[in-house]
Amino acid sequence: MKKLYTIAFYNLENLFDTKNDPKTLDDDFTPSTEMDWNEKRYTKKLKKLGRVISQLGYTETTHPPVLLGVAEVENETVLKDLANSKFLKSKNYGYAHFDSPDERGIDTALFYRKDYFEVLHKEAITLFVTNQEGIRDFTRDILYVKGKLENELVHILVNHWPSRREGVEVTNHKRVAAAMKNREIISKIISENRLAKIIVMGDLNDDPNSESAKTMAGTELYNPMELLHTKYSGSLNYHHSWNLFDQIIISNNFLQQHENPFQFEEAKIFNSKDLKEYRGKFKGNPFRTYAGSKYIGGLSDHFPVFAIFSIKS
Repeated sequence: MKKLYTIAFYNLENLFDTKNDPKTLDDDFTPSTEMDWNEKRYTKKLKKLGRVISQLGYTETTHPPVLLGVAEVENETVLKDLANSKFLKSKNYGYAHFDSPDERGIDTALFYRKDYFEVLHKEAITLFVTNQEGIRDFTRDILYVKGKLENELVHILVNHWPSRREGVEVTNHKRVAAAMKNREIISKIISENRLAKIIVMGDLNDDPNSESAKTMAGTELYNPMELLHTKYSGSLNYHHSWNLFDQIIISNNFLQQHENPFQFEEAKIFNSKDLKEYRGKFKGNPFRTYAGSKYIGGLSDHFPVFAIFSIKS
């Protein structure tokens, strides 16, 4: 018998609580600012995100993701609140999370359905990168989780690589460094078990054909997102051009057809109509929460991505 499972990734775009953390640059996302980030808006965003998450892969598997990597979450509070939101509270989600050194206080995390997945090990792996002056850029850690999905061992790396904000070429070395750090982790896993099943996911701030993504994939990994990125589709849109920064990349052994109980089936971008801007010059783009400092009530400036896997029991 073959069971289907969804494994997904979603950049939640500034999922902050409403409290000011004096240790991070989260001041904009508090009630007493121009953005007026308050409990009503926070609760509304949680509910909307939860509804979308509950739909990821549902058509294909008839249940929500068994694993979900997320980016741009502030802390454990927002993870707990999301897991307990209207559309997710009955799904028994746990989460793996560590506070990262990112200056804004945004982290990565992995949600998992406790009925299906058992965490055996989790750790935050520091990504050390510098700017052109050699000064450290405090960015997100790489979250590494090892666990069992229906007794199948899997290694998961959740990433949110340094942004392009200062320019693509100027910051390229940071994302290549992130790729090389992932390769280092992957090589260690494979050295201990050459048959290890590995899933790398995240917002790479680069496309599948970028130097960084190609560097990380090497010969051991397969990137199904290469086939999904076109000039007409992606997971985010910048200056009327599509990018596919949000990716799920897998070890080649997920593709093995014979004597392989844990197989990759397909990958997709989840871009249903209610996740898109419905009018104006940005029609069709992801419907975000703010346009600058103006609240517009959307979810995220990224579409989620997901992959379907089958396990034979």
